[in-house]
Amino acid sequence: MKKQVYYLIFAFCFLTSVYAQKNTSNTFNVSLDLKNIKDDQVEVVMQTPAFTEENIHFYIPKIIPGTYSEDNYGKYVESLKAFDKNGKSLSVVKIDENTWNIKNAKSIRKISYRVNDTFDIEDVHDIFSPAGTNIEANQNFLINPHGFFGYFEGKANIPYNLTISHPKELYASTSLFDLDPNEEIATYKVDRYAQLVDNPIMFSKPDYTSFVVDGMEILISVYSPNGTYTAESITPEMKKMMTAQKKFLGSFNNTKKYSIILYLSDLQKSDAQGFGALEHNTSTVVILPEMMPKEELLQAMIDVVSHEFFHIVTPLNIHSEEIQNFNFNKPKMSEHLWMYEGVTEYFANLFQVNQGLITEEDFYKRMSEKIKSSTKFDDTMNFTNMSKNILNKPYKDAYYNVYLKGALIAMCLDIQIRESSQGERGILDLMQKLSTEYGNEKPFKDSELFAKIEALTYPAVGEFLKTYVSGTTPIPYDAFFAKMGVSTSKSTENGNPFFNGNTPYITADQETKEIIILTNIELPEFMTSLGIEGGDVLLEINQVAYSIDNAYDLLELSTKWKQEENITIKIRRGNEVKFLKGKVKLPVEEITKLTATDDSKKPLKESWLWH
Repeated sequence: MKKQVYYLIFAFCFLTSVYAQKNTSNTFNVSLDLKNIKDDQVEVVMQTPAFTEENIHFYIPKIIPGTYSEDNYGKYVESLKAFDKNGKSLSVVKIDENTWNIKNAKSIRKISYRVNDTFDIEDVHDIFSPAGTNIEANQNFLINPHGFFGYFEGKANIPYNLTISHPKELYASTSLFDLDPNEEIATYKVDRYAQLVDNPIMFSKPDYTSFVVDGMEILISVYSPNGTYTAESITPEMKKMMTAQKKFLGSFNNTKKYSIILYLSDLQKSDAQGFGALEHNTSTVVILPEMMPKEELLQAMIDVVSHEFFHIVTPLNIHSEEIQNFNFNKPKMSEHLWMYEGVTEYFANLFQVNQGLITEEDFYKRMSEKIKSSTKFDDTMNFTNMSKNILNKPYKDAYYNVYLKGALIAMCLDIQIRESSQGERGILDLMQKLSTEYGNEKPFKDSELFAKIEALTYPAVGEFLKTYVSGTTPIPYDAFFAKMGVSTSKSTENGNPFFNGNTPYITADQETKEIIILTNIELPEFMTSLGIEGGDVLLEINQVAYSIDNAYDLLELSTKWKQEENITIKIRRGNEVKFLKGKVKLPVEEITKLTATDDSKKPLKESWLWH
């Protein structure tokens, strides 16, 4: 996560033909009809093989890999029914939000249920949008399979055949291979339920490009409801980035096809509101606002897609038994989020300086910003203990720190390996060796990973892991930077008048599109000095009108304001319109600047950043 997810289905029009026949194979045949949408719901029909159990549980996932959040997708399932071979209803009892018990299971031949999507009601749940679902008849279907399809207790390793009936004008974007030449039917086969969940599908009007990088076919598919962006408009930058990633990884990855599924959210209506991406083995789902300026959209795509793509290293290729045998409803979490998310986030930044996409100074700035942001969390928290208990408080509240301190752990580990090997090896080399030792189908034991890493590297690396990852000692970042000849200095810079870090001072009314000053929050001097109050509606700044439609223009403009320059703001307070005049008072933030200062360490630093 930054995050990721998937779904499947079968055609109702075949129920009286293909699916009226008895399913004698040890396979689940699942159908979804995207042509006949009723009440903004789709129906899932699953034909089952013969069971030997008297009673059996059917599950819709409570949690999925990559989200580290209990989202209870069963809440969006209605009217689950079970039938025998003659079409007679069997007893079904709902046990909890995600579990149904079916009696006389030996007689089951089919179940059916209706699914609601999550994008329409994002204000009533916390599901990360790239792990969510969308049902928009004849326009867009985002099928994250965990939101549409379930599994029977003890049967998750049985193959699934998925058939989706869809409007002819909609194209299926996925890394799965369509086995049916019919333009209105998509048919897919997977070996087990986890593989189904690992392959999202988006149906939308065709807007895609494809290209090949070092033997890997890359598919870029875009859904832009108002036609603001096309796949072709973002492909050059994506191709440049993916080429750089493949070059950075070298021979590490042999994936043959990778799909980037981009859903652009229309903020002028009820739509996805959680922006970011969710990883899968051979694809990623990205959700971003359609109103983003192109330059910002492209940078966001580079940052989030590169992060998700590097998940092919870990946990998709290097992972523990908890990940390999992931239980979607009774999860046991691994101790090593520092690696799954931290190393991935570090690679997403390191490869950019390594391949010349950002400067050395840009890289240092990113790392120093992570240090600053991570100080908002408990710096003595045992990271392995946090990871193992990430679903529970207080650890779940520290989850975002895996992208901050997790990446910093990876950086310092990389530095330690570089120092111990006189620059010959780094963390990518370690991950390559772990991949050879384990791999996609061979998990490691959580408790044995640190010893294995030490055996593959150096005693100092093992000591680092014990002290700073499974221990409670804060990392002395200055000492690690010094190993590479980099030192820190303090300076100040102007902050953003509309944000305190990641916390905004403004919100928006989705219906009126108006920008509103938040209430019940301490406002910055920029606002108080002008007389702005919580609840005020911001109408104009310096005679330029602002709303949701051009909010990004306002944020971009605010970064260019100077201290004490004149400003006039038009606001509405209740029914009264006011003009407020004054001087710009920007917040001043102390920043840590990293600079290479020790030339004697230059060869080691260059091996770190560019080897």
